[in-house]
Amino acid sequence: MTRRVVITGIGTANPLGMTVEESWQGLLAGKSGIRPIFIFDASTFPTTFAAQVADFDLADYVRNPDEFTRAGRNVRFAMAAGRRAMEDAGLLEAQVDTDRFGIYLGSGEGVLDFQTLVHSIAVGLNDSGSVDTVRFAQAGLQRYDAFSELEQEPNMPANHLAHEYGLRGPAYSCLTACAASTQALGEALDLIRTGRADLMLSGGTHSMIHPLGVTGFNLLTAISTEPKDEPWRASRPFDRDRGGFVLGEGSTIMILEELEHAQARGARLWAELVGFGTSADAYRMTDIHPEGRGPAAAMQMALDDAGVRPADVDYISAHGTGTQENDRVETLTIKLVFGDEAYKTPVSSVKSALGHLIAAAGATELMTCVLAIRDQVLPPTLNLDTPDPECDLDYIPHTARQAEVEVCLSNSFGFGGQNDCLVVRRFVP
Repeated sequence: MTRRVVITGIGTANPLGMTVEESWQGLLAGKSGIRPIFIFDASTFPTTFAAQVADFDLADYVRNPDEFTRAGRNVRFAMAAGRRAMEDAGLLEAQVDTDRFGIYLGSGEGVLDFQTLVHSIAVGLNDSGSVDTVRFAQAGLQRYDAFSELEQEPNMPANHLAHEYGLRGPAYSCLTACAASTQALGEALDLIRTGRADLMLSGGTHSMIHPLGVTGFNLLTAISTEPKDEPWRASRPFDRDRGGFVLGEGSTIMILEELEHAQARGARLWAELVGFGTSADAYRMTDIHPEGRGPAAAMQMALDDAGVRPADVDYISAHGTGTQENDRVETLTIKLVFGDEAYKTPVSSVKSALGHLIAAAGATELMTCVLAIRDQVLPPTLNLDTPDPECDLDYIPHTARQAEVEVCLSNSFGFGGQNDCLVVRRFVP
């Protein structure tokens, strides 16, 4: 018999807040976390805004803040979200077998020492425009250290969390870009189902709001550049005038737990994670397959794994990036999988308020599904002023909506053609 898996803890650090409730109430109120970039001077960049996490005191979330002096923003966010999740699950003092407690995070690159990189290039640059690698290396070695190099590794958030809480079970990190935290949660689900763990700390963390990250997405023409004077209007999923996604950052982490294990220790059960689907487009590195074959396969697999029909799904949390291609193809994909039910099923994209948290996006969006089930209310798609005729589903424009919510599907589609979907439902004994 397949072991059932429930969510017993949730923690987050995102552009709308440092707690689950603050973030959720902000979403329902139509607030936006998108503002001018304050992490670095972006005044001369094509894109001058992003969805950033406000300053917080890491000392509130870790035993020894001195261990994190070289850590990147992704690690700091993960430590905050991880602490909140452990606390929420009642695990800070609980006696559990940590050999059976694993960790699986979606993540990306770590701390980026942009100043040292620029300095090293400047020192090593020849008059011809080429770089003298000897001078480049010498300049870098004078200003860099081994621990900073170590913190660039994308598995550092998982390693720091494992060390902080003594988690000695399965430990994984995945780097599948925008789908990473959804993939991490899905594979953590399978680890518990198959008996390799009883608990998993899982989700994602990421920050790409730095000069190279913003420049790279500008070159791909993937991120929005307007309106600079009203940045909160820049993320416009499914709108005819959408101009790309808004870069975000943050972390959301959940505690997944085998049902009987959770019940034995009297844990609060947020919801049950019941389905996971994953596929590859095998098409292009930046573009989704125009017929949605990869996303459709992942969505159908998740529904089949959960044992639910399209008619059973009360809400779809869309990947909904706000790019022309993604929103059109995701709409097509929902129609392919849901048939006539597509027009009866509410859909929204919380990226319109949170921005695109890249490797943390999927876990954050699954969190909103869990809260929608709890409160029987669906979060809106902001800035959907002029619907695209090709995007003709029920996208819950502008304001939250009361609804009967028992089952939700959450979509995440990553660069390179990675597609991952999760199904979560109200826990029923």
